[in-house]
Amino acid sequence: MAQLTGKTRPRICYLPTASADSPAGSLAFYQSCAPLNVEPFVQNSFIESLSQTQGWDEVLLSMDAIVVSGGNTLNQQAIWKAQGIDVILRQAWDRGIVLGGASAGSLCWFDEGTTDSRPKALSIVKCMGFLKGSHSPHYDAEARRRPLYQKLIGSGEMQPGYACDNDAGLYFEDNTIKRVVAARAGAKCYHVKLVNGKVVEETMEPEML
Repeated sequence: MAQLTGKTRPRICYLPTASADSPAGSLAFYQSCAPLNVEPFVQNSFIESLSQTQGWDEVLLSMDAIVVSGGNTLNQQAIWKAQGIDVILRQAWDRGIVLGGASAGSLCWFDEGTTDSRPKALSIVKCMGFLKGSHSPHYDAEARRRPLYQKLIGSGEMQPGYACDNDAGLYFEDNTIKRVVAARAGAKCYHVKLVNGKVVEETMEPEML
């Protein structure tokens, strides 16, 4: 993401709302940034106005990239809407600020997807819709993900879309896929769609990062 900004020393913000602003996650972000030529920031959502003296727009729109944490997507979306962060992220998208993340941090950009954010079972979550269609993370890591995703697309309950194994990802410019990447051998991405009434899973072979 730092390279994608095209900046020599990009400002990169970590947005850990889905993890309830986990201090461990924020520390891990700073540790990951330590060997890189970047300016790292963390923007918590559980804040109060005495210490949070800048608006969401002042912080987020000053960044070159925004990395969103994993965690509870449903809660993330509810908090962002309550705070107006979703509106600011749309402005960031429109300005070409690099946006990304894993798990909840990848799901949040699509129209909808499968989530474990509710009790008992995987379910559908509606998200921000910057990327059209649906998404399923953890495609190879959680046994129920693949069959449920295909079932929902097959029944018409969910739009066609893209699934990612752990350690694989998609890079979009606007709504066009420009790169399919992986950080682990064997990790892949998939385009899941309906063809003549049947679910088709098209494997998207990645380049290794």
